[in-house]
Amino acid sequence: MTPLRIVRIALLSFLAERSYDTMRYALLCLAACLAIPAFTAAHDTWVQTNTNIVRTGDAIHIDLMLGNHGNNHRDFKLASKLSPDSIDTFEVFAPDGKKYDLKPDLTDLGYAPKEGFYSAKFVPGKPGLYVAAQSSDKVVNHGKPVRSIRSAKTYFLVSNSLDKVAKDQPGFDKPLGHKFELVADANPVMPMGPGTPIKVKLFFEGKPLDGVKISFIPRGVTLKEGTDPEYERTTDKDGKASFTPKTGAYYLVVAHHTRDEKGKDYDAVLYTATLSVFVPEKCPCCDE
Repeated sequence: MTPLRIVRIALLSFLAERSYDTMRYALLCLAACLAIPAFTAAHDTWVQTNTNIVRTGDAIHIDLMLGNHGNNHRDFKLASKLSPDSIDTFEVFAPDGKKYDLKPDLTDLGYAPKEGFYSAKFVPGKPGLYVAAQSSDKVVNHGKPVRSIRSAKTYFLVSNSLDKVAKDQPGFDKPLGHKFELVADANPVMPMGPGTPIKVKLFFEGKPLDGVKISFIPRGVTLKEGTDPEYERTTDKDGKASFTPKTGAYYLVVAHHTRDEKGKDYDAVLYTATLSVFVPEKCPCCDE
């Protein structure tokens, strides 16, 4: 008799000895677990750079990450990796409005198909504030078909000199037109440091969205379950939320929004928007 058959016989004997009520309770628990919407275990993307300030004509590396957010995005950890066909757009927007497609330059930095992340090198030719952004719109099915609409972005500053960086850098508050989008409500690069608020505004279909929880996740920190009052805020009537960091780190700003919209191939729509902000220990323009 094979070991597998022995295990099967033992399991059947165990179940036969259980009472009807116990088995019924187990089946009800299983049914409840299966009824949990699949979109609660969705993964989120984010975009980050190796530096937030780069000299004109120098290279900056822009990474596209996929995170471990089955816990409703309570941390800043990688989980799996996007498939190339799930990346609809991955672009850089220059201060003059010109767009640069990063998809042809993506490099896979993982050995296995589900390990690591993608990265692209970009060389800016003019000074100013740039935005790197990714978007996708796909139907995913983990037991329940859900349309997942995601946007992710980060900002970086290009300067002719790293010793003298101009404070006045417009364009940070301009939406890119994503259906669900986090937009900076104050310059996220300069001035920036501990004590300087990270201010954002949440848009849905081009209009401010209130009453949505915004998470401000420092890298290396796992937020409390439910709502973490230290790191989470709720958007006001103008779609605004603000968080003041106490220390330098990468901060991942995250918003989720679910709508009971049914389509031909899906039962609901999950919207996700992320914005990564690098907070230096000292502000680069005022050295504080």
